[in-house]
Amino acid sequence: MTEITKEIFEKYQVRKTKKQKTAFIEYVSQIAERYGYEFKVEKGTFGARNIIIGDPDTAKVLYTAHYDTCARLPFPNFITPKNFLIYLLYQLLIVGVLIFAAFAMGFLGGMIFSFLPINEDVFFEIILPVFPLVVYAALFYLLLGGPANKNTANDNTSGVTTVLSIVEELPQENKGNVAFVLFDLEEAGLFGSSSFASKHKAIRENTLVINFDCVSDGETILFALKKTTRKYAELLGEAFVSTDDVTVDITKNAFYPSDNASFKGGIGVAALKRSKLGGVLYMDRIHTNKDVIYREENISFLTDGAIKLAQML
Repeated sequence: MTEITKEIFEKYQVRKTKKQKTAFIEYVSQIAERYGYEFKVEKGTFGARNIIIGDPDTAKVLYTAHYDTCARLPFPNFITPKNFLIYLLYQLLIVGVLIFAAFAMGFLGGMIFSFLPINEDVFFEIILPVFPLVVYAALFYLLLGGPANKNTANDNTSGVTTVLSIVEELPQENKGNVAFVLFDLEEAGLFGSSSFASKHKAIRENTLVINFDCVSDGETILFALKKTTRKYAELLGEAFVSTDDVTVDITKNAFYPSDNASFKGGIGVAALKRSKLGGVLYMDRIHTNKDVIYREENISFLTDGAIKLAQML
């Protein structure tokens, strides 16, 4: 584990409040200065602060990750990038549980209100139908704005440290080909990356963007391509070659819900495990206190491959 990675785990693993993000931004600015890069913070929608290292408008490739921290949840976000139906069913299950919990709590609250001296019309026309919706809104808010998850090894300290590892190790002669962006507010709905894309339309339309999100918990590294990025498959295959420790899966039919979606040339990169039943590639543990797995070999593998890719462009 590099000194930068150790320091991030010790001091900056949680990046949710404005104060925590500001401290992290100041730390990254020191790293950028140490390795001779331009540095700036670009503001975006809903107070997003995107961290930019290098010159993205002249770079041939952007290496990106989101640095904001999610809220801690009682259940993991479960993602199956190559099996959209399983992913969709899980998301529907979560929504169903929330709706059931909201209406159960709302019904219970309504019963409590029924014992109070309240006009019947007010009770049946306002309190009974509205209270469950208020409870649902409160539960939904906790999914986004609740207490920070204190364990963020995979989501997304792994992506942040991958980007900073590339910053640290990229040879001087290749710096002109590369820029780095750490996006804010990914967990709230990709607000940081969408704001960046709207301000840098040429990048949104033309630049290769490799987005590292949750890359440390799993032995299979997935490169999720879409129709507009399939042309990079061969290039990625040459830069990122499977080893005894890491298996590379470059797929043209994967769905990965992260900041790569904001760019025509966006490619999502994630670490996945393979189920014993059916061989399904999946991600779990994130958004919970079990997010503690950090495979250093994944970060080293991605750093080496990213540098090789920069040299090939």
